[in-house]
Amino acid sequence: MRIALSSLIVDDQEKALKFYTEILAFVKKADLPAGKFRWLTVISPEGPGDIELVLEPNENPAARTFQKALFDQGIPLTAFAVDDLQKEHERMTGLGVVFRTAPTQMGPTTVAVFEDTCGNLIQLYQIPGISR
Repeated sequence: MRIALSSLIVDDQEKALKFYTEILAFVKKADLPAGKFRWLTVISPEGPGDIELVLEPNENPAARTFQKALFDQGIPLTAFAVDDLQKEHERMTGLGVVFRTAPTQMGPTTVAVFEDTCGNLIQLYQIPGISR
């Protein structure tokens, strides 16, 4: 058994695709019609190509409520690992990304939280001594 898909609720699939590919540098893997929405996935160019992030529309009222509650409470919906958080923070800030939390040491881990423009807060984290 292995993880192949992980979902991320977004308020606009096209805007999410643009942010996740142009700002975060993920790569589009699947883009198929699915009714009025799309089966839309991205992958990390740094990771295995068989782990996909599904950009799920928040059409379901429960999904919208959940997404808004997390955002309003300042809770990230998911987290991504980076090798150099300070460098990533500087790069993304230069591209206009809004960070709610600048890189902050929390025990052995450094974290930062940003807005993904699609209704979510996302955490980046770096664990010293661990790189891919």
